[in-house]
Amino acid sequence: MSSRTTRQWMAGSLLAFLSLGGTAVFHPLRAQTRSAPSHGELTRKPKTQVAAVYPDVARRMSITGTVKVLVVVAPNGNLKSTKVVGGHPLLVNAAMDAIKKWKFEPAGEDSTCIVEFKFQPQD
Repeated sequence: MSSRTTRQWMAGSLLAFLSLGGTAVFHPLRAQTRSAPSHGELTRKPKTQVAAVYPDVARRMSITGTVKVLVVVAPNGNLKSTKVVGGHPLLVNAAMDAIKKWKFEPAGEDSTCIVEFKFQPQD
């Protein structure tokens, strides 16, 4: 999807959100950690793993899916960088808010992996 198309889609999604009242109630979800083969195995376990919350607007619009975040973990266990590599724009912020709170076990060098957050309604 082109950058312009993405911006137009996000603007339409925001308009839909605002037309629904602009309020959101969040429902907890579990985030599953997986690593993509091209980025190596996750060699460290998370010490602090915060679950993503499912935005109410996404639930009301029946939006489900997986947000994939490429993370680089520094030797001290803190996140060094993050980059969204896939997922619905209405779900991305919830995943990014959660991953920013994760902490990993220390190691001798940087680690890179893909963390996946799966969003599904749990009524």
